[in-house]
Amino acid sequence: MPSRISVLFVCMGNICRSPLAEGVFLHKINQRGMADRFRVESAGTGGWHAGSRPDPGSVRIAGKHGIVLPSRARVVEPSDFDAFDHILCMDRINERHLLAQGAPREKLRLLLSLDPRADRDEVPDPYGEGADAFELVYRLVDSACDVLLDELAGPSEASPS
Repeated sequence: MPSRISVLFVCMGNICRSPLAEGVFLHKINQRGMADRFRVESAGTGGWHAGSRPDPGSVRIAGKHGIVLPSRARVVEPSDFDAFDHILCMDRINERHLLAQGAPREKLRLLLSLDPRADRDEVPDPYGEGADAFELVYRLVDSACDVLLDELAGPSEASPS
């Protein structure tokens, strides 16, 4: 059996954007019956919230769409750079932090850079904002995760358009 494709979603504190992206991606691979083909996690570049559950705003918007957010916040470790095939950053600040920590450039991408439908290239941080901010993050992440999964699954298993 081929090795699993490993994906790490990264934001600043790992309580809003990256756990939402992780949950959305896990939901999509489960819907397609592909969970056994992937390893999916999220992490943050800062440790302020390490061990915490996702932000209530992220939990609420995920639940509205039938998605569970299983993770607890953790900090990106240098070992993640070897352990993950794909590291998806929510914004350029976190991308720069990871590069400064020695992450290989070829494994890093901005999540929204994958989605030709996105009207921006960074997922805005909804921390401390209202429900509309979390709704926007959900829409951006959901669309980009469709593109990512189609890319990683290969053309024969791409979702119907």
